[in-house]
Amino acid sequence: MNTKNPWLLPDGVRDILPAEAWTVERLRAAALRWLGSCGYELVRPPLVEFVDSLLTGSGEDLDLQTCKVVDHASGRMMGVRPDMTPQVARLDARVLDLDAPARLCYAGPVLRAQTSEPGMERESLQCGAELFGSAGPRGDCEIIQVMLGMLRRLGVAAPHLDLGHVGIYRGLAAACGLSLEMRDALFDALQRKSAPDTAALLDAAGLEARQRERFAALAELSGGGEVLERAAEQLGDAAPPVQHALANLRAVAEEVAALCPEVPLHIDLGELRGYRYHTGVVFAVFTPGRGNALALGGRYDDIGAAFGRARPATGFSTDLRQVAQTAQTAQTITDTDDADAITAPWDRDPALRDAIDRLRDAGERVVVRLPEESEAAAGRKLVRGAGGEWQVTGNQG
Repeated sequence: MNTKNPWLLPDGVRDILPAEAWTVERLRAAALRWLGSCGYELVRPPLVEFVDSLLTGSGEDLDLQTCKVVDHASGRMMGVRPDMTPQVARLDARVLDLDAPARLCYAGPVLRAQTSEPGMERESLQCGAELFGSAGPRGDCEIIQVMLGMLRRLGVAAPHLDLGHVGIYRGLAAACGLSLEMRDALFDALQRKSAPDTAALLDAAGLEARQRERFAALAELSGGGEVLERAAEQLGDAAPPVQHALANLRAVAEEVAALCPEVPLHIDLGELRGYRYHTGVVFAVFTPGRGNALALGGRYDDIGAAFGRARPATGFSTDLRQVAQTAQTAQTITDTDDADAITAPWDRDPALRDAIDRLRDAGERVVVRLPEESEAAAGRKLVRGAGGEWQVTGNQG
């Protein structure tokens, strides 16, 4: 315990002060309002679960990101959730047990044991949506549409969509018989776009020349829609699972381009974010001036099997605290903060209290001025009229 400076917070954790806190809360309400309008039902899984449930089917990545504590009641190990998606998958598989497609959404805090990148925060307010029971490209397209629509309503300017497909890399690796260790090492090299490391690993794997060429091509297959044509040429002789993944990616890309023509589309076959977790199409949203993705998602069909009920699944999530820091969002949300507030005097008159309640019920922001506060020179005020009634006077600002 830090007894010298007991107010210090852990690395990657910070306080959210009033202006930003209100912005984040308004974003949360707006996001859930949009998701609800798209037919997604709200769920709220618990902040902590036993780790054998919390991490079921999620792989080693989330295990390393999970803060763990001992439950004093049972003696079992509990974890603070680092991601809400596995929890929502548990609800679909074990609690809701629906035959028809299920649309679920959520918004709540998550905590990670460490940051994936320098300067990133460990705590976030994760908001997202999951679609269970839809196996085809249209399910992926719906989730992408819902994600882009939500970000637009949250004031995110000029989003760019990145598309990839982990099935292409999985298919190539399986056809070559690569060990799990080699797959992970090659995955890391491709993610870093490191041609020397990729070449060295391909040498160490003892692959045939054509097999090496296919893996090396992944790092170069990045760009606009023409990437799919180049991929068809360079990977046209690959195994059937690779061809199936390419066809699936093409179908999603064409549908998204038709439905969201205003959103620039970037295709990257070397983009394998979430490779150990996702099973198909993966996507991310970027905005100008930000190096990190503002929203992430993809298909993860295998996760339900760990809960005894395998179902197709796809979804996305975003950190509303990161969204709140974008310039366009901050301006959009805070324009109606204190400038619209109505100040009222401190008075015991029941008629004043009734007037304040009516204004607040109507959605107005009314601040009762304490004796220690000086009266504002401008802005709207609640004042007593000549007949004793209370009325709002003054102009905004």
